[in-house]
Amino acid sequence: MTVATVALPVDVNRIQALLPHRYPFLLVDRVLELEPNKRILASKCVSINEPFFQGHFPGHPVMPGVLVLEALAQAGGLLTQLSAEALAMAKQEKLFYLVKIDNARFSNMVVPGDVLMLEVKLKRMIRNMAMYECSASVDGKQVASADILCAEGRN
Repeated sequence: MTVATVALPVDVNRIQALLPHRYPFLLVDRVLELEPNKRILASKCVSINEPFFQGHFPGHPVMPGVLVLEALAQAGGLLTQLSAEALAMAKQEKLFYLVKIDNARFSNMVVPGDVLMLEVKLKRMIRNMAMYECSASVDGKQVASADILCAEGRN
């Protein structure tokens, strides 16, 4: 098996070539580290300009926990896509969807100005499904964690 090198960091333009998400739902800005089929470290710079802060919550902006989980799932998608590329496999043209979240924990709020670090580890790949162990942190302190299952969508 040929192992190619993925140039790091992976910027948002490259991320958009790998994921179908777009504004306002693309929640990963950069990939900083990659161990193909093992682990990824990505980041999201949280700005007061995020549209969800208009209503969550006025005068006390907090990133919704469900969007932190979505950012982790997107990082998992990047792990899958970049691993296929690094291992010289065909680019995946399939869409994977978030189908299950287990053990979700929220231990701190994410607010404007934070840099959300997204660490995702591949626990296992079974046919058309991937199970990820995920952790989000800000300034080295965990803010959320979960086990996430994604599956290939049906046409």
